[in-house]
Amino acid sequence: MTTDTTEQTDAGGGIAADRTVSDPDYDDAFDAVVVGAGLAGSAAALTMASAGLDVLVVERGTSPGSKNVFGGVLYTPTIRELVDVEDAPLERYVGEKRFGVLTEDDETAVSIQPGSWRDDPHNDSYTVLRGDFDEWFAEQAVEAGATLVTETTVTGLLRDDDGTVVGVETDRPDGTLRAPMVVLAEGGNSLVSEGADLKESPDRGDVAVAVKEVLEFPDADDAIEQRFRLTGDAGAAYHYFGDGAVGDAFGGAFIYTNDDTLSVGLAYRIDDAVTTQPNPAETLDHFKSHPAVAPLVRGGRTVEYAAKTIPEGGAEAVPDLVHDGAVVVGDAAGLVLNNGVHLEGTNMAVESGYYAGLAVADAVASGNTKAHALADYPRSLESSFVVQNLEHYEWLLNAVEDDRDLLFSELPRAVADAGAEYFRVDHAPKHDHAANAKSRLFETVGGWRGAAKLAWRYRKVIS
Repeated sequence: MTTDTTEQTDAGGGIAADRTVSDPDYDDAFDAVVVGAGLAGSAAALTMASAGLDVLVVERGTSPGSKNVFGGVLYTPTIRELVDVEDAPLERYVGEKRFGVLTEDDETAVSIQPGSWRDDPHNDSYTVLRGDFDEWFAEQAVEAGATLVTETTVTGLLRDDDGTVVGVETDRPDGTLRAPMVVLAEGGNSLVSEGADLKESPDRGDVAVAVKEVLEFPDADDAIEQRFRLTGDAGAAYHYFGDGAVGDAFGGAFIYTNDDTLSVGLAYRIDDAVTTQPNPAETLDHFKSHPAVAPLVRGGRTVEYAAKTIPEGGAEAVPDLVHDGAVVVGDAAGLVLNNGVHLEGTNMAVESGYYAGLAVADAVASGNTKAHALADYPRSLESSFVVQNLEHYEWLLNAVEDDRDLLFSELPRAVADAGAEYFRVDHAPKHDHAANAKSRLFETVGGWRGAAKLAWRYRKVIS
């Protein structure tokens, strides 16, 4: 498929002629238009096409994934149920998760490497490059019967007299496309949804800015395997917090191992990007120069740089998901879990696209595309892990924000000092060093009572 011609199959019993993208005649030709060929959009398109609908996917990039940015880990339980991932462009499976707290000079870290993660399907966690994977996933929707049009921007929605969404406007000449349903999978920067009043512009306190580099190592073919102690297809996901990761901001940094590159980046609240930590690119450079990080990225050459916004408002910020003639999915719906321990969004995007696709297929088949006829979508999502996880951790970001100085600055320094003291080798007895280390920690958290209060406040992280 090219950007000059789009081949429409008749797998769904629909249009069987080829049309030129430069002068499309798509008005009223499709049952549904999907805005965006990311994970949520392609999952919805694949689901609807498999159910027999004629589906048009409109992507503004030169190819699916060319405009998409994420840290680097794809979670595949639902993708595996939708398609055969045997030939999917997966980089490495995540065999190790590591969490490090950084001061300006120190790191205190914990690593987990469950043996079960080495066995297929590897905890359904893989590093990928979105440009490769999203293009492959969109191809699965096309093979199911969907039509894909690239380099086309949706500029607005069409409505009939009663306000029902009946199609989209695009930047193509005569680019009005009418269809009974529109699936809005436009990502976190959801200008179409916001412009059509299907959702409010998010509060900047509910949005993070993220920057990411992809590094290659032309002078050391085995740099990644050696530095991260990897064998075979195993990979690693390193997460970092504290002053040494993102300065005075509320957020974190990451390193993910790909096949022969590293994805290195960070994310923090836009509130901090306009106040205490105004330059994400400089913050990333500072993170890469940290003594615990610099040896991992040494000699890396940047082959890709990208930035994006991430919705972090939690369950309370999820907009109405269904409207007359339209549904909202993925990042556009705020379906991202980023609580420091769990960093998930890809699985939530696919899940929402899948459930939306099922609901749209039923609505189109019934001839009723009003919001109440689409209610199975939010109902299914609410009973799934997606909304349950968002609701379970709703409290966490607010609690961490209240304790940010303690958690990201004071406590990391105390832990580093306590660790150095506990393992100090000199002429003093070990029990003196242990007592000093304990005193350093308890002084920071407010003694036994303060430690108990802190543990109680964050008890639901493991409950």
